[in-house]
Order: sequence, then structure tokens, then C-alpha cells
Amino acid sequence: MQKEEFTSFDEGDKVEVSAYDKQEGSASLHDDADLSTAAHGEAGLQRNLQARHLTMISLGGTIGTGLFLASGSSIAIAGPGFSQIAYCLIGTMIYAMMSSLGEMATYLPITGSINAYGTRFFDPALGFTLGWVYWFSWSVTLATELVASSLIISYWISIERCPGWVWAVVFITVLTSLNLTSVKAYGETEYWLSLIKVLAVVVFIIVGFLYIGGAVGHVPEGSPKPGSQIFDMAPFNGGFSALFSIFLNAGFSFQGAELVGIAAGETKNPRKNVPRAIRQVFWRILGFYVLTILIIGMTIPYNDPELANPQGDVLSSPFTRVFVQAGISIGGDIMNAVILVAVLSAGNSGLYASSRALHTLSKEGNAPKFLGYVNRYGVPVYCVLATSLVGCLAFIVSLPQIGQGQAYNWLLALASTTGFIAWIGIAFCHLRFRMAYKAQGRSLKDLPFVSRLYPFGPVYVLVVCLVILFGQGYTAFSPFSVKAFLSAYVTLPFIVILYVGNKLWAKTKILRLVDVDLDTGRSFLDTTMPVGNDIGTEEPKGKVHMFRRAVASIF
Repeated sequence: MQKEEFTSFDEGDKVEVSAYDKQEGSASLHDDADLSTAAHGEAGLQRNLQARHLTMISLGGTIGTGLFLASGSSIAIAGPGFSQIAYCLIGTMIYAMMSSLGEMATYLPITGSINAYGTRFFDPALGFTLGWVYWFSWSVTLATELVASSLIISYWISIERCPGWVWAVVFITVLTSLNLTSVKAYGETEYWLSLIKVLAVVVFIIVGFLYIGGAVGHVPEGSPKPGSQIFDMAPFNGGFSALFSIFLNAGFSFQGAELVGIAAGETKNPRKNVPRAIRQVFWRILGFYVLTILIIGMTIPYNDPELANPQGDVLSSPFTRVFVQAGISIGGDIMNAVILVAVLSAGNSGLYASSRALHTLSKEGNAPKFLGYVNRYGVPVYCVLATSLVGCLAFIVSLPQIGQGQAYNWLLALASTTGFIAWIGIAFCHLRFRMAYKAQGRSLKDLPFVSRLYPFGPVYVLVVCLVILFGQGYTAFSPFSVKAFLSAYVTLPFIVILYVGNKLWAKTKILRLVDVDLDTGRSFLDTTMPVGNDIGTEEPKGKVHMFRRAVASIF
């Protein structure tokens, strides 16, 4: 690849810019915040997200309806023991996936990294497929969260008084407005919304343990006592078929952890902040989910009629149930409000992630060119609007023939399946990245962040995700159920069609390892700035600084 010298206007440093970066419509994102301008003076995405934003964005994407609603349904279906196994298994797989993504995202911190890595490390057809799958996954997740928000509002205002689609319109308008301002405004909003959710989960864990220990609440006479009596009622309910059936719920609950990689292209000093966010996020998420599932499984019997959530009714949220049983009468209203915040926060993250994936597709020529437009605030406006239109699938809640609960369950299944496929793409791209890195004679010592789990980590992710994708619908065959079969496998044929179709149409070829581009998009600061420096980031002073340090130490 031809290179030429480029002179920095600020410092006079000479750096090398690949010819790829000079092509029309392409731009490398660098560590110094505002060098991400496209060709011909067009505005580009900007590095305005800080480490605290990055951590909370990933937390915000994962703490949503999957934790507050679907967790109770999982225990009702498979019991607390199988639920603990499912969430722990998915949690360890997420750690391996995040480790793989962290190695690539710190070396090549580019926006829309999942599909960009597929294009760069294997085959442009793979990048095309992963990009559209990931965009669809988060667009459907946005719709899922909007459906859930209308259900939550019905806790206070019945559907008869105000149809669910009205609230869907209100919330999609709010979320779209937030994403159209600037990435910094989005990051700041997501930081505070996620902080509320995290605090609520911490309070729930504390109250749950106090209730189990008998410090609060009252157990009716004749009822099982919280703790081992409730947990041992049926810890492995339904057998292995039930275990497989809740893997999608568990996967949906963790979906969003990969947002760290997606946001790397708009993060200040990604070499420092991305690895730190990855290390922090996993342990927080795994701790929250493991403790939460444990508390629910030890406080609410698996056969409690209000624990299962087949109709998506937020009144049966296990969080609300635990607070009420603990004697906190106002807990239902408080937790319902928190769940609403959680849903909107997850929808906010979904809109951000899907719009960036669509923007990358446009820049690669795999989506209409106008979608690549970025305004002077660094916002891909048309991508945000296009994703919002897909999110309007939430209007389906207004159709009485379908119903809120059924619409939510179908959207959740679609979002979960496509999420697993995105994780498969990340693991496969990491394998190809390392193989190309070795084939080109490069040293691991030059990597800003090295995955200690390689090669076991990405292989583990591939095995777990593939087993779940192909095994979670096996109950549809005995006896055969068309509805169950479609719900489990309808997404998979479209993945094959996307890849094969683009490969035949664009006549793409699988890249040789020695031809993989490992340089375009890397920051020129890799060789001039130590990893520890946070460029352009000024630490807040005084009380604000102390507050943020306290939050960081806890979460």
C-alpha cells in the first residue's frame, strides 16, 4: 500500500498516511479527538467519549429488560439452578468475547468495528453480512425496549385509557432527539441513566440479602422461607430442554457488552480507555447478574404465578416482587420507575450502536451513500433517523390481534439470535486478526492490549454460540411445531443469503493473511504518545472529581 508523508499543522510531526485514507469517503479516526474529518472537508465522527462514558455505555446496554423482566421468566421456566448455570455460562463467554474485541479495538479503534473488522481481516462479504446483522439486531432491540416501555407505563395508566403506541411515539422521539445532538450529549445522558440503574441493582441486592437473612419483611405461615428452602424446591426444573430454552433470555440480557468496541472510534485515547472499560465492565456485569439471579431464586418460588412473565406484564417483575415481600410498600412504584429508566437507557444505547454500524456500512459502500453524511457535531443524522424508523416496529403493540406480550417475545427472540451471530463474528475476526498479525511477522509486544485467552477464548465463544444457536430450538421437533421452529431458526437462512448474495454480486474474495491491512486507521500517536496519557481529557476538580472517583471505585 502506497504511503506519503503528512505534516501536522499543530506540531510539525511527520506521519505516514495510507492511500486508503485519501480515498473519497474514507477517514481514519485518531486518538486526538478531532482529526476524524472525511475527504473534501466533510465532517466526521469525533472522539468525545471519555472512559467513564465508555464504561457506563456498556453497562447501560446490558442492564435492561433482560435483567429486570426476562430474569424472572428464566427462573420460572428452568428453576434457579439452571438459570444460574445459563447466566454464568453466557457471562464467561462474554468475557472471552470482550477480551478478543479489546485486542482488536485498541489496535484499530475504528467506528462500527464489528463489520469493519470482517471486511479488513477476512472478506468484504463478511463485513457486509455482520454490519447488516448487527444493525438489524440493535434496531430490533430498540423496538423491543419500546414495546417494554409501553408495558411499563401500563402499570400506572391502563392500555384502555392510553394505547401503547402513544408511549412508543413519545419515547422514540425522545431517544432520537438525544442521539441527534452530539455523541458527547449522548454519552453524558447514558452515563447518568446507567448510574441510576446500577444503583438500583445494588440496592436490590442489599435488600434481597437482608430479606433472606430475616432482617426485613415477613414470611406468611406455611410458606417456604427465603433461602435454601425456596431454592431447593426445583433448582433444575424442566431438564436440559428448559436449560436450552433460557439461553436466548440470558444472551439477550448480556447483549450490549460489545458496545465498548463500537464506541472505540469515538473515544478519547482508546489505547488506554478501551482496555480499562473492558476489564471493569465484565466483572460488574457478571457480579450483578450472578447475585441478582441468586437472590431471585432464593426469595421467589419458581412456580410463583406472578414470577413467569408470558405476557410481558411488568407487575410480575421479580425486582418488584422482592421489594414488596421485603415490606417496602412503595418499592413497586420505585422499581417500576427504575425499570422504565433502564428500558429507555438500553434503547438509547441500541439506537447509538445501530446508527454507527449503518454509518460504517455506508462508508464501505454497502449501504446508500447519503447515510454516510455526518453533521458538524459528529452525528450520522440519516443513520439515526433510519434506525428510528425501524424502531417504530414498536407500534405493533397497538394491534390487538398480536398483543403486547407476544410482540415482545418475538422481538426478543430475533434480537437474541442476531446478537449471538454478532458475537460469533467478533470471535472469528479475532482469530483472523491474530493469524494475519503472525503471518506478517509482527510482534505481540507491539499490541497495546493482548488477549491472554487466545486461542482458547475465541474458540470458546464460537463453540458456545453455535451450540446455543442450533440447539435452542430442538424442542420444536418433538412434536414438530412450525411456530417454535420459525421462532428459533428463521434468522439463520437470511445470514447465509446475505453473505452468499453479496459475494456473488460484488465478486469479493477471501483475503490472504499476508494481504490483510493492519495499518489503515491506526493512530499516528501509537509511536509518539505513551498509553497512559489521556489526550484532551481534563480531570474534573473539586467535589465533582471526588464524586466521579467514588462512583468509579464502586462500579
